[in-house]
Amino acid sequence: MNDMTAIQELFARQPQPAERKRDELGQADFLRLMTTQLQNQDPFKPMENGDFLAQMAQFSTVSGIDRLESSFNSTADALTGNQALQAASLVDREVLVPSGSGAFDGENPLAGVVEVPAEAAGAVLAVKDAGGQLVAQLPVYAGPDGRAAFRWDGTTAEGGIAPAGDYRLEARYRVGRETTAAEPLVWGRVDSVSLQGPGGAISINVAGMGAMSLGRAVEIS
Repeated sequence: MNDMTAIQELFARQPQPAERKRDELGQADFLRLMTTQLQNQDPFKPMENGDFLAQMAQFSTVSGIDRLESSFNSTADALTGNQALQAASLVDREVLVPSGSGAFDGENPLAGVVEVPAEAAGAVLAVKDAGGQLVAQLPVYAGPDGRAAFRWDGTTAEGGIAPAGDYRLEARYRVGRETTAAEPLVWGRVDSVSLQGPGGAISINVAGMGAMSLGRAVEIS
């Protein structure tokens, strides 16, 4: 019996699981193949040492890849658990994120900053309602770090107090005679968080701003 015939008979006797693909070869199959090949080799033409070592190296590589995959899966599970704990700790904390809107709760000021260049002569923040009507307009002044902080306590242009709700924010700064729009950075409370799949990114739901990636947060307090 030659090597090829022995190998063919081995596969003929071996039951094939239904879920295995036709082109797959497991570790047990590989080992049985190599053992059968050694048992049925021509004693006058034994397998060369180099061939034998090459097959052993292939088996070792397959086994090592399986162990490596298992290690990676364990590491991914650990990272996912760690991310979930980090995400849970963000609920009810304040984050500073780029946003064209913010929530005023009727009591606490709506706060944030506008980043302006050092040469800017000044900046203005417009607060508008859901219909786009101007509610208030605040002058803001940049500090040494180039950030112009603002705090809107709900006072309207007429001197009244605006109702609680979500408001649109539009900022502009002036350099010389030119004015340029700037996206405000707004402080908001994290209402909830979610983890986007194993090893995925953390998504935060910020009051008055909606869901967004945690990566958008500039600061967390």
